Amino acid sequence: MKIDKTKKVLIVGAGGFIGGHLVKKFLDNGNNVVAVDIKPKEYWFQDFEKSENHYSMDMKDIINCRKVTPGINYVFNMACNMGGMGFIENNKAECMQSVLINTNLLIASKENEIEKYFFSSSACAYNKSKQEEVFIDGLKEEDAYPADPEDGYGWEKLFSERMCRHFQEDYGIQVRIARYHNIYGPYGTYDGGREKAPAALCRKIIEAKTKKDNKIYVWGDGLQTRTFLYIDDCVEGTLRLFNSDYSDPVNIGSDEQVSINQMIDVIKDIAELDEIEKEYQLDKPKGVRGRSSNNDLVKKILDWSYQIKLKEGLTKTYNWIQGEIAKTGSNNNRFTKS
Repeated sequence: MKIDKTKKVLIVGAGGFIGGHLVKKFLDNGNNVVAVDIKPKEYWFQDFEKSENHYSMDMKDIINCRKVTPGINYVFNMACNMGGMGFIENNKAECMQSVLINTNLLIASKENEIEKYFFSSSACAYNKSKQEEVFIDGLKEEDAYPADPEDGYGWEKLFSERMCRHFQEDYGIQVRIARYHNIYGPYGTYDGGREKAPAALCRKIIEAKTKKDNKIYVWGDGLQTRTFLYIDDCVEGTLRLFNSDYSDPVNIGSDEQVSINQMIDVIKDIAELDEIEKEYQLDKPKGVRGRSSNNDLVKKILDWSYQIKLKEGLTKTYNWIQGEIAKTGSNNNRFTKS
């Protein structure tokens, strides 16, 4: 799905995982792209010479938002302070402060008359009481209310969704809101404490195989369930939503629900290992018991569904992480220039 190449695009959080993939997509499409991230240059996951890059720019400051929005047609807000469940549960105040990014960016977008604004929300916005069992029915968009989201990070996302809605109602800014469900794939975090389950488990199994010690540590009992969406499908779904006329939140995810134990078995087969010994860490953060994406709405309004099954996506992710570890060791604080 392509976007009008005459439009100038601002991507905030461009040094991050999804943001970096979006920058590449728009550059390949021929758009003029302004890329912004709070991280310094050396910590961007993908760094493209063809985009106008602003390193170490904190978009919680409205002055910076006002610097980069003049002349912009489309804004993609992919920025937030986040990571895997370990980071989210232990940094609630830090996660909540991301509300300043969305609020100030919307104000600057209104002042500079941008045409359309995209906000990257999360499945963490959903009511926790609907996620207390494993292998639950998929969460529908209306299941975010009555509100009881993930503490800290989830509340920031839900509040920011409403801020987007009110800016559309009061000021006429076209908004599009995606609730992402566990996006994974190459050019993302796989160590350091902010990585999510697919990347973390790939890394652990790669290291176990390398050390010839097939024991890995698993947070929780491994029975907790999730759905995971590969990055290429995420980008496609995002652009289809952006091109649509639908302004309420929409799930962008797969409905291929698996337990953590099942995902470990898939990665074990990719690694060509006969056995993996799991040592469960029941005192570690593990989040809700079950979370799955209901895709009825996205199929209806966008005529779209994910294409890459979990094993295929995990194979691509495993191979990329394996290559990165071979080049740099376990530390993936580096950038790729294209």
